[in-house]
Amino acid sequence: MSPPMAPMKKRYTSMTFFWGNKAEVLFSGWPGDRGGMYALALIVVFFLAAGTEMVSSNRVDRYTNGKSVVQTVVHTVRVGLMYVLMLAVMSFNGGIFIAACIGHAVGFFIFKSAIWSKQRDEPACPDGTKYRDLPSMSC
Repeated sequence: MSPPMAPMKKRYTSMTFFWGNKAEVLFSGWPGDRGGMYALALIVVFFLAAGTEMVSSNRVDRYTNGKSVVQTVVHTVRVGLMYVLMLAVMSFNGGIFIAACIGHAVGFFIFKSAIWSKQRDEPACPDGTKYRDLPSMSC
């Protein structure tokens, strides 16, 4: 005979965006209802989003020198970061969502924006046209 199970604490997960620092992001009970831990969660999500943009940038691809193993590792890290970020946003907390959007914007500005370098060595399509983020379907 199996031992009796302890009663489960019923939790409600919001399926709409809500505001406040009482959230659960990525792990059970984290950040909880502590304001400092919520601020840490916002910072972590911000850097996850900016890091995703960094790993997705053409500058990272430039240093792989066509080595397929390195490119595979970089791609795996990028996809892993994006999945973790997606799970964080699925907490439906408005602050977490905004931190992710701002992190993506800052990461794009730093790592992909044309403001920082006027003529980067960017890959070109076979017809010689340049592409910024992803190649067009015609490449």
